[in-house]
Amino acid sequence: MLDVQTCYLSEMGGRSRNEDACGYWTSENGSCWVVSDGAGGHGSGDVASRLVVSTALKRFAAHPRVDPDEAAALLQAANDVVIREKTTGGTTDDMHATAVILLIDPHSGIAVWGHVGDTRIYLFRRGRVAYQTRDHSLVQNMIDAGYGSADMIRSHPQRSLLTSAIGSKEAISLSVSAEPLQLLPGDVFLMCTDGWWEYVEEPEMERILDESASSEQWLVGMQALIRSRAPVENDNYTAVCVRMADETTIIIPSTPRDVPGQD
Repeated sequence: MLDVQTCYLSEMGGRSRNEDACGYWTSENGSCWVVSDGAGGHGSGDVASRLVVSTALKRFAAHPRVDPDEAAALLQAANDVVIREKTTGGTTDDMHATAVILLIDPHSGIAVWGHVGDTRIYLFRRGRVAYQTRDHSLVQNMIDAGYGSADMIRSHPQRSLLTSAIGSKEAISLSVSAEPLQLLPGDVFLMCTDGWWEYVEEPEMERILDESASSEQWLVGMQALIRSRAPVENDNYTAVCVRMADETTIIIPSTPRDVPGQD
């Protein structure tokens, strides 16, 4: 069975409150990690992000299942809860949230994920980025259509305009992994909000990962770059690291030896 290690870091940045939320639930039958970045007037963004995390974790814990359909269902359930809170809850703000979700089956060693908005998940294999999600954003659409280079994703004035978000009045666009991924020892997932990845470029993520003796040291090393580069009014930033252990120790009980002279 996979030995999966988790650590996280979440900071307010230059804001008055932290509207990011993250959480995870693990068991022998399956594990779930969620990161969400909320937005809305009068601080309701933190309500939205907490609802996303709690809804996804409670639903998964009730019936752990690791497949792409379940990842989509968890995000859709979170969307329904946020919309319901907007219409019947204690706030009338147009709160919404981005989110990324990771599911792992420790027995079969497979992972699936899904996301909405510009909260990302990266897979690092052998220390290099093997996969990263594509943002649901106006700038990402412009890049995909050939109207600019990939550098725009961190510098364009409209980089924060989303084309899909949980809690929006329009139907949400969900992106999920097409099929389960077979994990390898040493694989590392990084789940992070835009306040994190905007100030740490992918080659720097790889370099600091190479230089770090632990997952905690990796996150702290990236955080140092954020603090040195972000403006005073910087957004909240959150990252969760999920690492597959490099080695798995299996204990095999010894077979009793035959004792001479006994049947």
